[in-house]
Amino acid sequence: MNKVLIANRGAAASRIIRAVEALGLKPVVVYSEADAQLPYVQQAREAYCIGPAPARESYLNQEALLECMRRSGADALHPGYGFLSENAAFARRVEEAGHCFIGPSPRWIELLGHKAAARSFMREHGLALGDSSPVLPMDDMAAVHAAAQRLGYPVLIKPAGGGGGIGMVPVHAADALEAGWQRAGQLAGKAFADPSLYLERFVQSPRHIEFQFIADRHGHVMSLFERDCSTQRRYQKVIEEAPAPSIERAAVEDMCARLERLLGNAGYDVIGTVEMLYTPDTGFSFLEVNTRLQVEHAVTEAVTGVDLVQAQIRLAGGELLSSVVAARPALAGHAIEARIYAEDPVRFLPSPGVLHEFSLPARMPGIRVETGYAQGNSVGSHYDPMVAKLVAHGADRNEAIARLLAALDGTRIQGIKTNIPMVSQVLSSPAFRRGSMTVDGLSAALQERQAAPSTMAGKEQETV
Repeated sequence: MNKVLIANRGAAASRIIRAVEALGLKPVVVYSEADAQLPYVQQAREAYCIGPAPARESYLNQEALLECMRRSGADALHPGYGFLSENAAFARRVEEAGHCFIGPSPRWIELLGHKAAARSFMREHGLALGDSSPVLPMDDMAAVHAAAQRLGYPVLIKPAGGGGGIGMVPVHAADALEAGWQRAGQLAGKAFADPSLYLERFVQSPRHIEFQFIADRHGHVMSLFERDCSTQRRYQKVIEEAPAPSIERAAVEDMCARLERLLGNAGYDVIGTVEMLYTPDTGFSFLEVNTRLQVEHAVTEAVTGVDLVQAQIRLAGGELLSSVVAARPALAGHAIEARIYAEDPVRFLPSPGVLHEFSLPARMPGIRVETGYAQGNSVGSHYDPMVAKLVAHGADRNEAIARLLAALDGTRIQGIKTNIPMVSQVLSSPAFRRGSMTVDGLSAALQERQAAPSTMAGKEQETV
């Protein structure tokens, strides 16, 4: 491996550039016409425009990416997260062209990237799952109604061919099922080019806990503990932390060991995350597998000291796990990440615009900043609205929360609205402080802070 093409944009591309260069390799980046002025394009020594702003004509354009590999002489491709990172057909094309795809083997992306197939695989290997249906015919509402009746309302409609919370629609009664089914199919088809759906029994107020793994191509797998991603809005993560608070460490360690054995025996490779739901009454139940680097990987890096991006590159290149990470590290302190989105903090509507001021607290103690933007850049509507991630690491959870709140308070963004006021309110809420946030608890946490509305109003004004 000598030169790595990074098939992504923004903060993801910038983060991967740093890892590639730290390993003594040469990075190559691609960009759409809309992203020509973003910092990562100048950060790399070699960059290629691959098309206009729409992702299907640029970052999802497989032919353009493969042509850039040929033109640049890159011998490896890192997909980052999102876009083509979990596209098995693309991973195969990269490998068939004689290049290294820096991710799990295509067979694992294909098997575990299909959510219904992943559930069957995990069930066969003895993992607890919530009740669900098989993939159901899109045009047979009688079969869909029958499956929902068997599971019992409320149910959750889920895309079979993709994750990230996109296309998930909860349905609480039979008379809303058909409309929800059509809506979920349209969303899944647009996001994943695969409209197939299935049903799950809707779990009331669970926590979302995910387990990070790295593995070599020689049968060795290592667990790097867990992250709590329960603070979500419409199934999109807003705040993530490691380790998960208010869950017995013995239960977490037991699940880490079980998943490590399962994935090791199956021969899983490179990098992946097993996402699970958790309730105190039922324990852990399998949700899905993400066969890629996660957006929230930095909190695991903070508490383990393992550079996950460098590890992913080295493991994909064939190195032994023991040479990449000699032994499973101990947990060190606590880390929390906040995603800063370009959106109205009250109504949550998109807020595109020019970053007239964009000052992030990169030099504060225990704070790590990840962004794909700089002052003067435009935040458009073609891609994910996340403009930055702030990661706070402290000796304990209270210190991490305090540092993250201080970092958010020290952030100055003008020209767009952001969700910073909402994030600050959640971090200060009793529910979050107790470590008891659930995936549907964000609204309740915000209501707990309504006693101080002036704080919200002042913060909203700062980010206009």
